Amino acid sequence: MESFFQDGAVPQQRVVEGVSFPAVLVPSASAAGDGGGGGLDEFLAAVRAERESRLEPLVRAAGALLLRGFPARTAANFDRAVEAFGYEELPYVGGAAPRTNVVGRVFTSNESPPDQKIPFHHEMAQVPTFPSKLFFFCEVEPKSGGETPIVLSHYVYKRMKEKFPEFVEKLEKDGLIYTRVLGEGDDPSSPIGRGWQSTFLTKDKAIAEERPETINYVMFKHPRSVKLRAAKLGMKLEWTEDGVKTIMGPIPAVKWDESRGRKIWFNSMVAAYTGWKDSRNDPVKAVTFGDGSRLPGDVISECGKILEEECVAIPWQQGDIILIDNWAVLHSRRSFEPPRRVLASLCK
Repeated sequence: MESFFQDGAVPQQRVVEGVSFPAVLVPSASAAGDGGGGGLDEFLAAVRAERESRLEPLVRAAGALLLRGFPARTAANFDRAVEAFGYEELPYVGGAAPRTNVVGRVFTSNESPPDQKIPFHHEMAQVPTFPSKLFFFCEVEPKSGGETPIVLSHYVYKRMKEKFPEFVEKLEKDGLIYTRVLGEGDDPSSPIGRGWQSTFLTKDKAIAEERPETINYVMFKHPRSVKLRAAKLGMKLEWTEDGVKTIMGPIPAVKWDESRGRKIWFNSMVAAYTGWKDSRNDPVKAVTFGDGSRLPGDVISECGKILEEECVAIPWQQGDIILIDNWAVLHSRRSFEPPRRVLASLCK
């Protein structure tokens, strides 16, 4: 039986250590038929049928997989596509980005203003519980800009280790501490503007801080119960008059990717140091070494350059779905000219 998928290519792809990054799949000749990429139900059935044999091996090898030209065109279509992959959903608890639930397990991606860049990071690297996989979907392609650049984490680690061995040694030894000041409600003007009530999914400070109460996770179409508390995340809270300071860490900044047998640059160091800035937060104070000492700004700057040098930035096309292995790949967002609507879904 002929596959529904065939290998594709985009000009921005890179070959890293002999592997095309990211992997790209497009509809096969039989699936495309008259150029429509097959029907949605056929696409979803093919995802289920070929997930283990074709799709997941590509994600494992490349770290990211772009599906282009398929018939997912709406948020509801995307929700069904994510479900077809069969991954368990991860509630967005402890993340910094302001996001809105759209349908099912689909959220808006970071809702910060279009003129703001979002620096490279692993999704939720600043908390112990993070997604292993994440999906992005382009519902409305940008007028210009707005790419979601991706970069291989192990390769960033390799380059940083070669250029700054003492810095990396201290980073591996001490880890990082992330500090963020949250208001009560969400601030959509800030890339880290998620308020404490939506961060911990409660309006009760006691529940947010200590009590392992069970509450309804009502941000989803099908409410479910989850245990929530800052202590469970390993986070310390210091309450202020109009908000709370969250202190996370020390937390590892370099992890071991067991499935691939390699070290990865698993942190949000550059993102926090350069991008965690708003009326409440000073980015220089947002992240430190695990012993509390300041990070060297020149090294952070050089790391940012390495991330940009090694990244792949593919212009979005309407209907694009990209599956990212959060253990293997960091991502970011470039500024853009509206309209642009890119949705996201997080998986355990």
